[in-house]
Amino acid sequence: MATLTPEQTAAYHEQGYLHVQGFLSPEEARALREECHALATRLQAQRSIEATWGSAQQVTMVKTQLLHCHDVQFHAAAFTRLLADPRIGGAAADLIGPNVELHHNKMFIKPPEKGSPFPLHQDHPFFPHEKHSMMAVILHFDDAPEEKGCLRVVPGSHHQGPLEHIETGGWHLSTDEYPLESAVAVPARAGDAVFFSYLTIHGSGVNVSNEARTTLLIQMRSADDRPTVDTHPSRGQGMMLAGIH
Repeated sequence: MATLTPEQTAAYHEQGYLHVQGFLSPEEARALREECHALATRLQAQRSIEATWGSAQQVTMVKTQLLHCHDVQFHAAAFTRLLADPRIGGAAADLIGPNVELHHNKMFIKPPEKGSPFPLHQDHPFFPHEKHSMMAVILHFDDAPEEKGCLRVVPGSHHQGPLEHIETGGWHLSTDEYPLESAVAVPARAGDAVFFSYLTIHGSGVNVSNEARTTLLIQMRSADDRPTVDTHPSRGQGMMLAGIH
């Protein structure tokens, strides 16, 4: 059974992204936000979980912070249940075909007043694939208005195919040619989901609000799409989220 409407699927393929409001209930989003912040507290007691790109300094000269954790399903069962939620696999199947594999996932927390930005980039350079089916969904566990450094995208940019990136400080496009403010802001509410192709140019701004921005990004691919470079290994990679292998 389809999770998305034909209109939503068509919009994704035309624009390279799709904002689905109310994908999770407010109660689900609130509980998952608590899980994320509890996980961050546990991890910070053991090691650094700072993930700010070096290239973020090209967006702002202010020192910023970004907390993250890969493969959260190995840290809390709530995330395992979330990855297996048929709403996620079903939506991905509507967009890239019936057989959907997990590639990896990562939690991001942009702290209040200093949450780190991401310069504009495609995800393709990090893990290129033959058929370019790779896509992501950002699940929002609290509100993400512009002042929180919400996602920004360049609609239709996936039609350009893979672009040349600068590797220094994290793969990113030239900040002169692709300034962050040139992209369209996609403010979201707690429970919203934004799906996008790994060829879609995207980034996000600084969180200058007095509240954290909390999200989970899940990268997925068609089960018949193979990487062209052996990179970015992940525990749990290949887990079927929809269909069969």
